[in-house]
Amino acid sequence: MSALRSTATARPLPRTARPQARPARPDLRALPGGATERGARSRLEVVRAPLQARSRVPFLVLCMSLLGLALLCALLVNTTMAQNSYEMSELRREVGQVRQDTQRLQAEVWDAKASLPERAIALGMVEAPSPSMVRLSDGVVLGVPQEGAGQ
Repeated sequence: MSALRSTATARPLPRTARPQARPARPDLRALPGGATERGARSRLEVVRAPLQARSRVPFLVLCMSLLGLALLCALLVNTTMAQNSYEMSELRREVGQVRQDTQRLQAEVWDAKASLPERAIALGMVEAPSPSMVRLSDGVVLGVPQEGAGQ
């Protein structure tokens, strides 16, 4: 029994050392009290698991598609960054132009503010000693009106 069991559980030889032709296997005999006594015919054999040859093509296709996808993503990101760079430089140019226009207009306002009294005198206006104003929302006069100022 141990001789039969040792051949069934023996480790297979490495692939390179296996002979091409299969060695003859010893015939197995049924032990007393086994299935043959109950009327069933049984022959026990040791069967090797079939060797499965794995193809490397799916793995290579996966690697190549991942590489292609990574290159495509890098190209897309690079193109988007270049486009955004052009837009950013255009916006910076516009901001500089608006800043120059703002400074020019502020300079004009300051010049007009500085020359306002001279222009008023040139037009014949006289400075009021106590100015008064009318609030348009309710018509109330603010300040002390001068007597004879409207004549």
